[in-house]
Amino acid sequence: MSETTPIGPGAQTSLRFTLRLEEGDIVDTTGERAAEFVFGDGQLLPGFESALIGLRAGDKETFHIAAEQGFGLVNPENIHVLKKSDFSRELLLEPGLVVSFMDQQQQGELPGVIRKVFDEAVEVDFNHPLAGKGLMFDVEILSVKQVSQEIARG
Repeated sequence: MSETTPIGPGAQTSLRFTLRLEEGDIVDTTGERAAEFVFGDGQLLPGFESALIGLRAGDKETFHIAAEQGFGLVNPENIHVLKKSDFSRELLLEPGLVVSFMDQQQQGELPGVIRKVFDEAVEVDFNHPLAGKGLMFDVEILSVKQVSQEIARG
């Protein structure tokens, strides 16, 4: 009986959600599709996951998630000033432009947002674009089924 199973460790959950900034701008939504996850699998933001504990199929809720429990606070150490000569000449450097850099440690791409453009340098912010922002989640729980007695954190 999935209707009576509460969301908690090991629960497979299907839900719809809309993610908004505190100011009301929509950042992401599942629309009419459903998103699925197993509680504790690391797919969800910590604040969002903990807000879901105890909800059951049919529940509709709105949650406020503080920046610390969402995408974190802005880390000043993730803001760097780079030489303009480090960028392609064809690139129109302007505030808000997202640029990708090779991450030497993880050997993947690391996106950064240009914050300021100076005569010979560019300030680039490598924080997540939603860092430092409070979030609002509207959720509708579609189904909950206990699939494991273990928390699958990894």
